[in-house]
Amino acid sequence: MGVEEADEDRLYSDPDLVQFYDLENERGDDFDFCLRLAQGARSALDLGCGTGQLAAALSPGRAVVGVDPAGAMLDVARARPGGHDVAWIEADARDVRLDRAFDLIVLTGHAFQVFLTPADRKAVLETIARHLAPHGRFIFDSRNPALERWRSWTPVQSMRVVAHPRFGEVEAWNDVRQDPATGIVTYETFYRIRETGRTLSASSQIAFPAREEIETLMGEVGLVADKWLGDWQGAPCDPTRREIIPIGRLR
Repeated sequence: MGVEEADEDRLYSDPDLVQFYDLENERGDDFDFCLRLAQGARSALDLGCGTGQLAAALSPGRAVVGVDPAGAMLDVARARPGGHDVAWIEADARDVRLDRAFDLIVLTGHAFQVFLTPADRKAVLETIARHLAPHGRFIFDSRNPALERWRSWTPVQSMRVVAHPRFGEVEAWNDVRQDPATGIVTYETFYRIRETGRTLSASSQIAFPAREEIETLMGEVGLVADKWLGDWQGAPCDPTRREIIPIGRLR
């Protein structure tokens, strides 16, 4: 069978494609770091919560809200162990308003990069500022543009086999292109089910803002970072590190 027509939002909105998310995004150092950061917090807001792995893990002992624009992702979140303890809201992080404040706000999994313009990024940072308690903290991550990590997202370098509980062995790969004018990266994701030959695909776009832009936008909405990390092991942020991770508060 041929490749099904790609759609920009299908990676997170198509129920078949959503099934691959947890298989390809296992719990990592970011997950554990956020759990440690949450110690002492009585409430948490997970923006761009996806399938709810982190939000559900944060829920014991605190009130947790998970926000995501993709209903198919939230369907998975609601059904996972601990999912009934989280309030799930289908909404866009740029304009969601919950009329309450949180001790901790997280935006992980590089979800910050789906906001493609400075105006979009400022809107999401404004959402963080509006929902952060006076004593609260926030954390999010974005890939360091200096390392140009998208260059390895080619079919040859990204080829892998995913063991799917329903589809069996699935060949997976990516392809990528970058717009030199805007810096926006368009990457395509493909899953070919070996048993049937069916191929699922999706096209997504992300941006790679520099730390300087992020810091400026944070300042414009009243946020300040107490730390800038370069990875989830706690190394300081510098041009050689993979990540840009601000941990901060209201100014």
